[in-house]
Amino acid sequence: MHRSAPRLSRILACAAVPVMLVVAGCSSDSGDAKESGSSASPDAKKSEPTVEPAKFTTLPDACKSIAGKTIEDLVPKAKTKGGTPGKSSDTASRGGCSWNGLDDNGVKGSQYRWLDVGFTRFDSDQSLGSGADRATEEYTKQVAKTQATEGAKKVAAKPAGGLGEQATSVTYGLDKSSEDFEYATVVARTGNVVVSVTYNGAGFAGAKSPASADIHKDALKAAEEAVAAVAAGDGAEKKPSAGASSSPSAEASAKTPAKATDKTTAKATGKSSAKAVHKS
Repeated sequence: MHRSAPRLSRILACAAVPVMLVVAGCSSDSGDAKESGSSASPDAKKSEPTVEPAKFTTLPDACKSIAGKTIEDLVPKAKTKGGTPGKSSDTASRGGCSWNGLDDNGVKGSQYRWLDVGFTRFDSDQSLGSGADRATEEYTKQVAKTQATEGAKKVAAKPAGGLGEQATSVTYGLDKSSEDFEYATVVARTGNVVVSVTYNGAGFAGAKSPASADIHKDALKAAEEAVAAVAAGDGAEKKPSAGASSSPSAEASAKTPAKATDKTTAKATGKSSAKAVHKS
């Protein structure tokens, strides 16, 4: 009976060895799994490329985008000098204004003029594209729509230089109310904003209708002011950059401590020298 106890201990000790090996093996496998998981390539999860931010974040007041003097020249005797604003549920994305007037010259007839300006702004969107790309699509659509105006005759389109990134002017004639109207529409894109200016005129009571070239020239003048208003209106709301120079008072206060430090150092050095001479 006394001999069986040591023998039993040896058996239990031997039986425990495989168990420890199994546990060690599991621990090793677990470590390998963690290491393989942590060593996953960074390229495994690639983020989607971001679209460029929109250039303009606001739109100008359409009724103030054309100078008062220009309105007087293009639309004599305008009914509403301040213009009639267009209806929009989102003024940050769309805006418009129009003016019209009849200059009555008595027996010589009358001259009618109508001017309309419109703005459409696009934000950059990860799923829809950049604001500039979306504006380009809208610009192309508006040019095509103008060229396809129902009843238009002698339609002519050509590039209009100096207006944003791209611009096209379209001239055409229309018969309305038994009168011959001359039209000119200028569509321009500046950044993520599309600007559209339409100007037309006609002669009433025997007066001659304006020349197409004159209508076109005046439409371009109004378009130049409208495009410029986009940049002017958006820039006015932007804060100065962080790299802007500091004010003179700030610079003065920055220099003062330096001078004070120099004087303090000089005094301290002088005292140290005097003490050294005295000791010697």
